[in-house]
Amino acid sequence: MTIAEQIEQALAEIERDERCVICLAIESGSRAWGFESTDSDYDVRFIYVRPTDWYLSVDLNKPDVIEKPITGDLDVSGWDLRKALGLLRKSNPPLLEWLQSPIVYRQRGDVAHGLRQLAAKFYSPRATFFHYHNMAKNNRREYLSGDVVRRKKYFYVLRPLLAMRWIEQQRGLVPIEFQTLLDAIVPSGELRVAIDELLAAKRSGAELDSGPGIPVIGAFIDAELARLEDAGHSVPVAQADPGRLDAFFQDVLRTTWPR
Repeated sequence: MTIAEQIEQALAEIERDERCVICLAIESGSRAWGFESTDSDYDVRFIYVRPTDWYLSVDLNKPDVIEKPITGDLDVSGWDLRKALGLLRKSNPPLLEWLQSPIVYRQRGDVAHGLRQLAAKFYSPRATFFHYHNMAKNNRREYLSGDVVRRKKYFYVLRPLLAMRWIEQQRGLVPIEFQTLLDAIVPSGELRVAIDELLAAKRSGAELDSGPGIPVIGAFIDAELARLEDAGHSVPVAQADPGRLDAFFQDVLRTTWPR
């Protein structure tokens, strides 16, 4: 089977076995960000909704995540719609990225459209900024310390750093595609040349697991991490009426599982 057929089969099996409806299924990770290698996994993420009676229960500890074992290049997992809406209220960046993914495997148009509208309303620049700041710091410490670094991990620090600059410049929701961030934030020059060369090497499947650091990129990362350390406190906080989330959830239940 082709990878598309494998993904569709996996989603159909989940709906059958878990008694749920998948409202949105997308590609996440490096393929959605636009810096995948030729051997990158397929990270399929989805949002699903169960029948109404599932939620009308005294058991508050029912699972709200479905995770399937990784098979070959396929990694498939998803969140219950109620969980997703709770995370949307907190402006959860991974969820915001899912809703912007350029690779969509399946979607119910009304639900997907509604989620994207809510994402724009509940987007909090400050919460998103701090998420990316922690990501950049942690990845810098774990992968880019010492004389020999895991060079493909530069992207896992650069992307959150560019996202923070995007937020700082008040450009709205952070785009998922690395190229969009790069074109908007990094002008022509030595740094841009170094990033473009690294990006081309990764996309071509070149071995980037370990090697000497790239000084111009390393210097940019360290300078930006220091500069942005306290910048998040001046980034605005957005708030919206959580009642909109309840109304949306109830409407999806009514239309998906009519009685």
